[in-house]
Amino acid sequence: MHKHHSALGVATALKPAAPVTLIRPQAAARAARFFSEKFPGRSLYAVKANPSPDLLRTLWDSGITHYDVASIAEVRLVAETLPQAKLCFMHPVKAEEAIAEAYHVHGVRTFSLDTIDELEKILRATHEATDLELCVRLRVSSEHSELSLASKFGAELGETRELLMATRQAADALGICFHVGSQAMSPQAYSDAIERVRAAIVDAAVTVDIIDVGGGFPSVYPGMEPPALEAYFDAIYRGFESLPISYSAELWCEPGRALSAEYSSIIVRVERRRGTELYINDGAYGALFDAAHVGWRFPVALLREEESEAENAPFSFYGPTCDDMDHMAGPFMLPDDVAVGDYIEIGMLGAYGAAMRTGFNGFTSETIIEVEDEPMASLYADPVPARRRATVIKLG
Repeated sequence: MHKHHSALGVATALKPAAPVTLIRPQAAARAARFFSEKFPGRSLYAVKANPSPDLLRTLWDSGITHYDVASIAEVRLVAETLPQAKLCFMHPVKAEEAIAEAYHVHGVRTFSLDTIDELEKILRATHEATDLELCVRLRVSSEHSELSLASKFGAELGETRELLMATRQAADALGICFHVGSQAMSPQAYSDAIERVRAAIVDAAVTVDIIDVGGGFPSVYPGMEPPALEAYFDAIYRGFESLPISYSAELWCEPGRALSAEYSSIIVRVERRRGTELYINDGAYGALFDAAHVGWRFPVALLREEESEAENAPFSFYGPTCDDMDHMAGPFMLPDDVAVGDYIEIGMLGAYGAAMRTGFNGFTSETIIEVEDEPMASLYADPVPARRRATVIKLG
C-alpha cells in the first residue's frame, strides 16, 4: 500500500484519473483507544460499518477485542483476520445454518434475538447448548437519531415477559440489548432506552447479566455537531448503575460509525461543471451512498496548492454513472471558482462509504493510499491543525 503525507500531496503529485481512497489508521486507533479507556464497559466494533481487514487489525491493536458481526460472512472474516477475537452474532434474524456454523465452527457463543421463534432456532442449531450468552433485543425510540432503526427489529414491552423468561431458562448468561438509531444526537436517547430496559426487567422479574446499549454513537458532520462522547458515556453509566440487575452484570456497547468514520476519505475529480452542479467521478453507487439516498452532508475541501480566495458557495454533485439517481444534493460548500480538473476531498467516509461501494456501470475505486494528516473533522483530535480547521469552519 502506498503512503503519503497528506490529501493535498496525493492530489498534486499523482493527479489521479479515478477516485482514490485515503485511509488514516492513526485516526481509527485514536478512536479505539478513546472507547477502550473511557467507555465504562466493553466496546464491540460493529463490523458492518467498515469490514476492512486492515481496519479490524488496527482496532484490535488499539484495544478492541470484541466484534459485533451480523452475518456468517462477517463471522468468517473476523475469525480469519483476528482468530482470538470474541464474536457476537447480534443480528436478531439469522439463518439456522449460519447459527450452526458460527457456533460449531467459529466458537461463537453470543447471539441476539427478539422472538421465541429465533430462540428456538438458536437452540436447535446449537444442539441445545448450555454455554450461550443470549441477548434479547428491545424496540426503542429513534427520535434522537438521524437514521431510525426502530421499525425492523426489537420486541415491544408487551412481548418481553415471556421472551425474557424463556431466554433466561435457556441461557448461561442473559442479556438485554437495543439500538437507538444511527447518529444519535443526544445522550437522552440512551437514557430513555434504559428506562424501557428497566420496565422489561421489572415485568419479567429475571436476573440479567449483560446490558448492551448497542450503537448510535455519533461522529461530526456539517450541520451535525453532537455533544462530547463523554456525555453519552455518563448518561449510559448512570442508567446502568440504577438498573435492577446482577451485581456482576456487564455493560456493552456496539460503536460502528464512531470508531470508523474518521478512518477514510476519498479524493474525486471534477469532470464537468454546470452552474452549481459538479459532475465528479464517484457517487451514489460508490462511496457516497448516504449522500445520495439519505441526504447526508459530508465535509469537503478543494485540493489546490494555492488556496482559493473565492467565497464558498453551495454545490450539488452528480456521480459518474448514467443513472439520474446518482445525485448528491448536498449542499456541499466549496469555493465558487471550483472548475473542471480540480480535486476535492470528501471526508468522514470510513463508516459505510467503503462498505456500500459497488462496481455499477464499471465505475469503482481500487487505489488506497495511507496518509498522515488529520481527518477533516474529529471528535477525538484536539486541536485540529490550522489548515484542516479552516476547512471545517467553511463548511457551514
